[in-house]
Amino acid sequence: MAELRDCPSCGTIFNYTGIREVCGKCGANEEKMYEEVFRFLRRRENRAATIERIVEVTGVTETLLHQWVRKGRLQPALFPNLGYPCDNCGKLTNVGKLCVGCTADIKNDLKTFEAALEFRGTIDANDKATYHAERNRK
Repeated sequence: MAELRDCPSCGTIFNYTGIREVCGKCGANEEKMYEEVFRFLRRRENRAATIERIVEVTGVTETLLHQWVRKGRLQPALFPNLGYPCDNCGKLTNVGKLCVGCTADIKNDLKTFEAALEFRGTIDANDKATYHAERNRK
């Protein structure tokens, strides 16, 4: 079901249907910018262009470029210097929400946590098996 939203680009109210995050007018402008960026990148000498170079030549915003890469419209396999920022550290990544370094850090932290839990379980099991005898006092 559709809902009314404000367009983040121009501020007008539009009927959001879940397809586009902007109004129809801004969506058409984005499509024109996408075509311009794609034409620029299709040239062999521009395929390895950095995000800064693409912004400089085409005038499109970095945010829009990141959106297109995240949605798969511009594929890093074809254009190797494209990506979007990692949600954790901000380095460019091509897959998922986190870069390779942050993913490895999280995996290491999980391994450390699991080892600590296992160690705690071993200690708790040993504590339960310990019996104390009282001496008879006379």
